[in-house]
Amino acid sequence: MARRALVAALPALALTIALLAPSTARAQSPFPSDDDKPKLAAVLVGFRTVWRSSGDDDLTGRVRNAQQLLWNDRLTSWINQHATTAQKFRALQDAQYLTAKGSGYDQSITIADGLGQRLGTLYAKGRLGGKLPLTTKLLNTTTGSAGDYFDTGDTKAAFGYPRPYLPVSTGSVRASGDQAACAPSRVSGESLASLRKGQPWATAAGDLRITRVAPAVDTSRRFATTDVTLDAGYGRASLCLGGSFPSGHTTDAYSAGLTLATLLPELAPSILARVSEAANNRIVLGVHYPLDVIGGRMAGQAAVAARWSDEKFRTQVLQPARRELIGYLQSACGDTLAACIAADRPYTDDPYGGAAPPALTGQVVTDRTTALIAYTERLGYGFTPITPAGLGASVPQGAQNLLRTAFPTLTGTQRQSVLAQTETASGNALDTTTLQALGLADGSWQRLNLAAALSATVLRLADGTVRVLSVGGSPTLLDG
Repeated sequence: MARRALVAALPALALTIALLAPSTARAQSPFPSDDDKPKLAAVLVGFRTVWRSSGDDDLTGRVRNAQQLLWNDRLTSWINQHATTAQKFRALQDAQYLTAKGSGYDQSITIADGLGQRLGTLYAKGRLGGKLPLTTKLLNTTTGSAGDYFDTGDTKAAFGYPRPYLPVSTGSVRASGDQAACAPSRVSGESLASLRKGQPWATAAGDLRITRVAPAVDTSRRFATTDVTLDAGYGRASLCLGGSFPSGHTTDAYSAGLTLATLLPELAPSILARVSEAANNRIVLGVHYPLDVIGGRMAGQAAVAARWSDEKFRTQVLQPARRELIGYLQSACGDTLAACIAADRPYTDDPYGGAAPPALTGQVVTDRTTALIAYTERLGYGFTPITPAGLGASVPQGAQNLLRTAFPTLTGTQRQSVLAQTETASGNALDTTTLQALGLADGSWQRLNLAAALSATVLRLADGTVRVLSVGGSPTLLDG
C-alpha cells in the first residue's frame, strides 16, 4: 500500500535498519506465518464471477454479473447519500493512516469504542500513553505484525475494479484540486457506463451518485496526542489509480480488529460490529463498494487465522499481548474484566439516523445483541445468492484457531464445528463453497460469522460433539 512508501522517507532509520539487518537476521528467525501467507487471489477468487479485469492495469474490464454489480452500485450510492454528518466524520477518522512523522491515526485505536465507553477510553489512553507496547506492536495498522499483515496492492491491480466516485466518461472534467494522474482521461469507470446509465442511483451521464466528504480537522485528541487533519484523499493518485477491490483499509481494520476481538472474546460482538462500521465507512466516503469491504473482511480473517495457526507466533506474540491487555484494563478499571464490562456503557452507532438501506435494516447498534445483528447483516449486504444456497458447511482450514481464546478446552475439530454451526448460508457474493467441492478452494472465508462464533454458548456432549445453543453473549462452554 502507498503508506509503506512512507518508511522510505526516513533515511536515518532506514540506514540504521540496514546496518543492523545482518546481525538481527542471524539472531532472530522469522515466524513461519511471516512468509507462509494465505494467497489472497485464492481467498477472493469469487470476485471473478462478477467482474473480469482487462489485465491492462487501467481499471477496465468486463461485467460478468450485472445483477450483482447493480446492487453493489445501488447500496454504495444510498449509503454515501444517507450517512449522517456524525457518521461521515467517523468515516474520515477511520480513513486516516499514521504518517511517517507520527501524525494521523491508527485504525486499531479509532475502533476503541468497540470495547465500550469506559474500557474504550482506557484502551485508547493506554495505547497512546505507551502502556500497551506488546499490544501496539501487534495491532498497529501501519507496522503491526497482525494489523499490517497483508499488502493488498498487487491484489487490487489483479482484480482492477474502478472506484465508485470515478466518472464513467473519459471526457469528464477533472475535479478541482485533484492530481493530474486522477484526470478522467487517465482513469475512469468507463467499463461500467452501460451498466449505470438510466439507473436512478446514477446521473444521466452514468456517473454513480457520490458526494465527496469534505476534509475536516479533528480537535478531540481521542485517538492522537495532537489535532489531526482528516482527508479522504479522493484526488490523490494513490487512491484514484488503485483498484477498488478489495478494500485495503478494511483488510487492515479486520486484521487488527479481529485480532483484538480474539484477545478479548468477552467483547467480540461489539468490537467486531465497530470493525464492520469502520469497513462500512469506506462506503460512506464513496471510495469503496460493499463487495470491496466483504473482500477486505475475508482477507483480514485469513490473515488473523494464519497468525493464530502459527504456534510460535501464538505463544510468543499473541498470548503475551493478551495477558498485557487484560492486565492493563483490569488495573486501569479497578476490577475484574467481567465486572468492568458489566458496568460499562456498550458501543453504539446509528449510521443513517434511523433510515434503512434498500432491503436492509438501519444497522443501529445499542447493545451486544444489536451489535451482532448489524455485524451479521454486513456479512452479505443483501446480495442475491448466485450459487446454491443449501450447501453444507465450508470452514477454511486454520479458521478454527480463531476460537482458541474463546474456547481453550475444545479441540480443533470441535472449534471447527462451532464455526460450521454459526456460519451463514452458502451462495452469497464471493462465497467459494462450490469451488471447495471442486478442490479449487480451501473453504469459504465469506461465510464465517465470527461475532456469532466468538459469543456462542456451546454444549459439549459426552461423545465429543458440540452443539451451539445460542449466540450473542460471552463465550460459554457447558458440559452435558
